[in-house]
Amino acid sequence: MQPSTVANTINLTASPSQFYSWQNYRCAYEVHQPINTIPEGIPLLLIHPIGVGLSRQFWQRFCREWYNIGERNSIYNPDLLGCGESDMPHVAYTPSDWAEQLQYFLQTVVQKPVIVVVQGALLPVAIALVKKESNLIARLVLSGPPAWALMTNKSPEWQQKLLWNLLDSPLGSTFYRYARTPKFLHSFSTRQLFASDNAVDAEWLDTLLAGAENPASRHAVFSFLAGFWRQNYTSFIASIQQPTLAVVGETASSISQDNRKETPDERLAHYLSYLPQGRGIKINGRNVLPYESTAEFVAAIAPFINEVF
Repeated sequence: MQPSTVANTINLTASPSQFYSWQNYRCAYEVHQPINTIPEGIPLLLIHPIGVGLSRQFWQRFCREWYNIGERNSIYNPDLLGCGESDMPHVAYTPSDWAEQLQYFLQTVVQKPVIVVVQGALLPVAIALVKKESNLIARLVLSGPPAWALMTNKSPEWQQKLLWNLLDSPLGSTFYRYARTPKFLHSFSTRQLFASDNAVDAEWLDTLLAGAENPASRHAVFSFLAGFWRQNYTSFIASIQQPTLAVVGETASSISQDNRKETPDERLAHYLSYLPQGRGIKINGRNVLPYESTAEFVAAIAPFINEVF
């Protein structure tokens, strides 16, 4: 495995995996803090993406780089239900489900306001969390938010249920066994996630392979693929009163089947036209900026987070 570009200068302490119970499910998380110093500033709450093998491990490079540049915020990095070390019940997950899990996590574990950093198409989870627990959300950072069309066009419920039923079948299980192979993971990552093929390294693939080892992890992935998160969020985005920073990759792409391609500038313009306190920035990279462009992503969001030191 090739080490991260920042691994040699790591300045990070992480507690071992910790657990709490939510609705009788065992949920995992970890807390990062700067080494040999007292944490300062508002804590960060990280929301990882959903996909084959993805979990809170997605954020490890980000956490290392955050402290390598001297930042001191505590970082709360939970596994969403169905992912990582959290329980993986055989259910169809919705953004509201995961938002309720995080709401409970904020109320019982963190117990103070946080700055939410959310990756990609888990933005609906962050939106639902703001609706449920606005007083504990100080700011938001949107890393690679989805194409505007995906966030404003609701997919029909019958279609969502049909896709779920197709995936939640022996056929879906067969597909997931293939989706867990190095060949598929490498191909999908180069086609959909990274700007550079070389960035799809052994560390990335090994992490996905380990995360997908438990076949029960397929339920969260199938919930995402079924589109239970596909709603019209226009009015909800317009109601977010917290300062919000949208970070988009220079070569951002979309999983949308819409033939019309949205440019990164257009994507930012859409979000900023609706966010009451929105700001936007473009950086190098495509769709997984905290992993592919770690140093640049950290440098882009640190001033925004430090405004509320």
